[in-house]
Amino acid sequence: MAINEDLLSFVRDALSRGLSRDLIKDALVRAGWGSDQVKSALNSFAEIDFSIPVPRPKPYLSAREAFIYLVLFTTLYISAYNVGSLVFQFINRAFPDPAAPPGFGEQIQQTIRWSVASIVIAFPVFLYVSRLISHAVKRDPGKRASKIRKWLTYITLFITAGVIIGDLTTLVYNFLGGELTMRFLLKVMTVGVISGAIFGYYLWDLRQEESEDKS
Repeated sequence: MAINEDLLSFVRDALSRGLSRDLIKDALVRAGWGSDQVKSALNSFAEIDFSIPVPRPKPYLSAREAFIYLVLFTTLYISAYNVGSLVFQFINRAFPDPAAPPGFGEQIQQTIRWSVASIVIAFPVFLYVSRLISHAVKRDPGKRASKIRKWLTYITLFITAGVIIGDLTTLVYNFLGGELTMRFLLKVMTVGVISGAIFGYYLWDLRQEESEDKS
């Protein structure tokens, strides 16, 4: 969120005078500032021993990085969806649906071919772009402050959280209706594992970044 310039200026002056962060925070909160606003203002300056407050790098937006991160997350979505689709088709073959229409087997084959083709193209691109980003961040840790990266990460968390909630809701709904089958359970597990893995990884990544910012 944007930080009020008056608040930022006050925090800078207070830190310059050697006042402790706890004392500054207490004074601002008593003056009516929100604790989140105060925390953001204080976090704008690094906790290092120096004669004047040292500002932290601010989040930025780069067209080149926007392109790179859009490619990264797009290929992630494509790969995840098609891995799930591929597993679904294997489940359909292992546990055939008696009510399936004629020609359903051919449809399964076509879906498998399309999913494999998508994974063969999208997943290596995802790995390559991930490697590029990893090397770039190692060379310049400030690149972790990219706004597009944070936005797409939180969007990914939102999407995967929604999928997990929907997946569990469907499971409970079918359980209450007494319609649980091995075929259905395997598909629910597939969606849960893929979504949970993505959600867990990016949540861990955000927490790692927050812990680095505090250190």
